[in-house]
Amino acid sequence: MNQTKETQRAELHKTIWRIANDLRGSVDGWDFKTYVLGILFYRFISENLTAYLNAGEHSAGQADFDYAKLGDPQAEYGRKETVAEKGFYILPSELFANVRKHSASDDNLNETLERVFSHIEGSALGADSEDDLKGLFDDLDVNSAKLGPTVAKRNERLVKLLDAIGDLDLGTEFSDHTIDAFGDAYEYLMQMYASSAGKSGGEYYTPQEVSELLARITVVGKTTVNKVYDPACGSGSLLLKFAKVLGKENVRQGFFGQEINLTTYNLARINMFLHDINYEQFDIAHGDTLTDPAHWDDEPFEAIVSNPPYSINWEGDADPLLINDPRYAPAGVLAPKSKADLAFTLHMLSWLAVNGTAAIVEFPGVLYRGGAEQKIRKYLIDNNYVDAVIQLPPDLFFGTTIATCVVVLKKSKKTNDVLFIDASAEFVRGGNKNKLTEANQQRILDAFIAREDVEYFAKVVPNSEIANRDYLISVSSYVDGEDTREAVDIAALNAEIALIVARQSELRAAIDAIVADLEDAE
Repeated sequence: MNQTKETQRAELHKTIWRIANDLRGSVDGWDFKTYVLGILFYRFISENLTAYLNAGEHSAGQADFDYAKLGDPQAEYGRKETVAEKGFYILPSELFANVRKHSASDDNLNETLERVFSHIEGSALGADSEDDLKGLFDDLDVNSAKLGPTVAKRNERLVKLLDAIGDLDLGTEFSDHTIDAFGDAYEYLMQMYASSAGKSGGEYYTPQEVSELLARITVVGKTTVNKVYDPACGSGSLLLKFAKVLGKENVRQGFFGQEINLTTYNLARINMFLHDINYEQFDIAHGDTLTDPAHWDDEPFEAIVSNPPYSINWEGDADPLLINDPRYAPAGVLAPKSKADLAFTLHMLSWLAVNGTAAIVEFPGVLYRGGAEQKIRKYLIDNNYVDAVIQLPPDLFFGTTIATCVVVLKKSKKTNDVLFIDASAEFVRGGNKNKLTEANQQRILDAFIAREDVEYFAKVVPNSEIANRDYLISVSSYVDGEDTREAVDIAALNAEIALIVARQSELRAAIDAIVADLEDAE
């Protein structure tokens, strides 16, 4: 990336930080971010639609056409066709730029914005995009008392927010620069919130470098996949890494996911739009993946990536029907009610294509705990589904310092063994967290591809050996740690101790002499 773009990005981040801090003065926690993201999304879809319609008219010979300057009645003629293509419609008067232009003099700005957001969502009613647009602005409450105690105060803050988002330098040409800038602005704001919100913020955010590593692992040897999937997709950042790693056009059928938290589900859909993933290219569902999964009847996925919540409660054997669920039944046992980790793992295995790869961030306990979890590991190893286990460094994720691991699953392995990689030292310290650099990622990926023993780093272990060790699959059980202690010269150490003892005797004699002199002086 050239220096100019890096400078622009740094300036963009600085501005977002200022906006967020200004707004955070009155809006606490999660909410402040929702307002910034909501208005950023509003600007994006306004400019995206305008660029799309202008390009169409310009190619038809209307060089002076500017949709933003069109009257609303004139614009109505293109609604049906545009909704079919883009999934939504915005009248010229309701575009971000035009609402912003009149915002300072609009005494009813809160009502104007509420109406505009309702019209945008309403434009998709009855269309294929209806579910993708529904509820996207629900968390952006322009009438909330958090914005101010009176309508006038709320509108004053909304004007500042519109101006601040409108002044963000996101490129002069939408088609050339804006997509990267909007997506980058989103990711920066999410990371900023995760880093400052502690555990609650970290629940939905996977660091970008970890997301990229998982995506690269799942597409080794491939230039295209049918589709990608994350059953606990949070804000969708893991899925979107495939657009960078492969190119979005090489994810042929699109991006799929499910998220149980309603607000985060909305953010995931917004994230898709902000990365210019059109509505027909993604299918993000709302609900509990473990008990009410979406995409049940879909074609299996070639690439699955996920960082599911660690050791959460779930129905488990409290629901007697779950043991007959085709996702869990083959293992013969359900994951413990207090530890759903391996329930997510079995779900992903079930959804995985025969030629696919799943890379899952796991809590380390699933690698060695007994009981039901050991029985599930036995099922996975005996059926040769575990391809690799990678120990990650500690303190990578927001909200926890735990050293997590990555379990890689495949259904069509050529060998009956598991590759163990100890990448616990593959990091650099950046700020208050550890980070995987490109070099760290590449070393892990190279070892994953080579599938050979590397002293103190990687080891290929036959499934039979793992079975003999009671299906223990923690990396430290198979990859020896390097002894970095210096060799000790016992003779030299004894000589040094003798010198210390002699010196101690000399000092004691000197102290006794001083004490005796003091007593004589008295």
